[in-house]
Amino acid sequence: MNKIVDKEYFSENVVKFEVEAPLIARSRKAGHFVIVRVGEKGERIPLTIAASDVAKGTITIVIQAVGASSKKICDLNIGDYITDVVGPLGQATHIENYGTVICAGGGVGIAPMLPIIEAMKKAGNKVISVLAARTKDLVILEKQVAEYSDEVIVMTDDGSYGYKGLITNGIEMVVNREKVDLCVTIGPAIMMKFVSLLTQKYNIPTMASLNTIMVDGTGMCGACRVTVGGKTKFVCVDGPEFNAHEVDFDEMLMRLKAYN
Repeated sequence: MNKIVDKEYFSENVVKFEVEAPLIARSRKAGHFVIVRVGEKGERIPLTIAASDVAKGTITIVIQAVGASSKKICDLNIGDYITDVVGPLGQATHIENYGTVICAGGGVGIAPMLPIIEAMKKAGNKVISVLAARTKDLVILEKQVAEYSDEVIVMTDDGSYGYKGLITNGIEMVVNREKVDLCVTIGPAIMMKFVSLLTQKYNIPTMASLNTIMVDGTGMCGACRVTVGGKTKFVCVDGPEFNAHEVDFDEMLMRLKAYN
């Protein structure tokens, strides 16, 4: 049982929880995720670890209420308990000093991008964070992202905040003015597809986190099968991050329709 010690609404359906999990807090690295479950018969939900506090023994997770199980978690309050929190799982992000790194996060994908931004900055990189959302109210964690970024560019579909346009417009703004050595992108699959197409055009190595397709998180259910470089991979055990230019995003998008 893991106690919820803090709760914050980013929007009506997006909630940040700080949860007691001291062992996970000590061992997690950027890119790792956990499996959470509420109730003995609850559904297993994979969530990326957005942050951790070793001194407090807590981890931070961000969840969007999109179905019955995720809504059940979002309805919990401070002092309530999550039945299971298992992790850290998956492969950690490979961090090194690349030079200039663009971190492109869309929507709730900004949360799992945060620890990567922090790790990239601490490794000596120049970090330019490009955040995207449909509207101003859906831009999350901007202040925390800015703490470890040399520059933050915000894109909104409706132009209500930052620049009007898609995340690819923000990335291209940077690419047209300076050399970029790496791009990391996390967000909806369709967004990552077009980020990948753009960076491929400019020959910029790109990593994409495919956590949106995970279900079980242990490799047993097979729901997160993706084709990367012509080979079958399981996102939860082989990833969640892959070379974006080798991911078959069209296949992934087609399979995601099964959950519509």
